[in-house]
Amino acid sequence: MQSWFEDAKLGIFIHYGIYAVDGVAESWSFYNGNMTYEQYMKQLGGFTASSFDAERWADLIEKSGAKYAVLTTKHHDGVALWDTQLSDLNVVKKTPAGRDLVKPFADAIAKRDIRLGLYYSLIDWSHPDYPSVYQGGRIPEDLSQVNRFSSPAEGVEDEDRWQRFLRFNDGQLRELLTNYGRVDLLWFDGDWERSADQWNLPAFKQYLKSFNPDVIANSRLQGHGDYKTPEQGLPITRPEGPWEFCTTINGSWGYVPTDNRYKSLGMIIRMFCDCISMGGNMLLDIGPREDGTIDKRQEDVLLGLGEWIRQHAEAVYGTREGIMTRYYLGGSTLTPDKKTLYLFVYDDPKEHVCLKGLCNPIKRITVLHSGKELSHHIHGGVPWFDIPGTTWIGLTAEDTHEHVTVLKLEFDEEVKFYGGAGAVVTHN
Repeated sequence: MQSWFEDAKLGIFIHYGIYAVDGVAESWSFYNGNMTYEQYMKQLGGFTASSFDAERWADLIEKSGAKYAVLTTKHHDGVALWDTQLSDLNVVKKTPAGRDLVKPFADAIAKRDIRLGLYYSLIDWSHPDYPSVYQGGRIPEDLSQVNRFSSPAEGVEDEDRWQRFLRFNDGQLRELLTNYGRVDLLWFDGDWERSADQWNLPAFKQYLKSFNPDVIANSRLQGHGDYKTPEQGLPITRPEGPWEFCTTINGSWGYVPTDNRYKSLGMIIRMFCDCISMGGNMLLDIGPREDGTIDKRQEDVLLGLGEWIRQHAEAVYGTREGIMTRYYLGGSTLTPDKKTLYLFVYDDPKEHVCLKGLCNPIKRITVLHSGKELSHHIHGGVPWFDIPGTTWIGLTAEDTHEHVTVLKLEFDEEVKFYGGAGAVVTHN
């Protein structure tokens, strides 16, 4: 696993494609029967990208505080955003946009020293060779339930066609990994429709690394990914290993003009704090309009998040997961040397902020955004049994940030907490 990923904390996800023309769900709208495939594909004629400005996108991503960005190069509908030589189904040949959109995006991101991630759908519901085998080679008893975009409805598998489809995928990924500069991350989707053997794993992963040994892939690779990717539901407990939480600003991945269910900036910041408190990243999604412009409500969230991060950068970038909630009922992060603890205060305190089980003496406590130094008091404890008291930090509402307040606690030694029966807990 590359260290940059765990240090990055924030990425921006961009769902951009022909689905923005009618403002419908990307690919799923025809898969689920909300519209016909033919109606969906008519959107090709309305995709202009007339105001697409990769530099402006990259500026917004940089201002958001994100250290990596992931663009949907091809969703399940099979429509590529680049000039692929392996299919005519791309925005260069089939839409009024008439140009490669991946290249300017990749170039703009590279200029700002932001890591480049490319989303690629393993499944392709438009490719004639894709519905040629069943998942795991198991033919279902009721063929009437087989979706025509995923398996051979006639009930006859064709392994030669499937192998041809895999070569098509290999070829498109070769284009993406060789024509657009350094690709740091591959964000796969759709692995669930076939088994690891059918996706030719782990050989497929080795093939990808032949272009860049340091490229990382998300978990949607039938057990061969490098990090976990929970979606929409914020984890209750920390996922094992490196991980990222991907979520939307409203309720949709792509641009849906009727979706007004926007999360507030405060909600987004708190979700972000929850992610980094558990050692993870947040991949926050935006959905541009078909012309390439971005809804101001989405821009405002990214800019507001970036402003908060800039005020609290040292508590964000390069930190490690914080302490357990048994010690502090809120989020937190630690510096790698574990001598600085950052506490996230989500709400205005009634009187004090409470920290339990702390074994170290505190050298200094400051409010990170203002620099104001705070006092603290310790009550209780049983020193002859090495049981620490409760630390009460004086914080008033007037000292808090309008969204999430961060308290910086500095120590001379590595922070330690009481673990019960005289034991002391250190944090990895």
